Amino acid sequence: MCKSQIIESLLKKTLQTVERILANSETITSPSFYLLTPSGMERLESTCMLLIAIGEGVKGVDKLTDKKLLSFYPGMDWKGVMGMRDIIAHHYFDLDAEIVYDVIKHDLPKLKDKMCYSKS
Repeated sequence: MCKSQIIESLLKKTLQTVERILANSETITSPSFYLLTPSGMERLESTCMLLIAIGEGVKGVDKLTDKKLLSFYPGMDWKGVMGMRDIIAHHYFDLDAEIVYDVIKHDLPKLKDKMCYSKS
């Protein structure tokens, strides 16, 4: 697989992961949902795993394009997307359900829009 195909594949998988999180969290109306039941905690944990995958995908694209491709799509906190991965992976026990909820409800729709725009 050539470099451009790898980048395209990473972008596609990352977008699919964003869409999966958004679909899985449509009915969640409060950060407390994650904390009230064991199944809520499982949803939080699985969502965090997918957020790690999104951060990895964006980091991979950034690395493969020598930090050039993402700069063509301003208005998105790409550093924040990559940083969220690091926070979850390295500070897992300090996770805040409110922050994860906020990312899902406010940042992921923007990321989806930006990634869909980049496909066109």
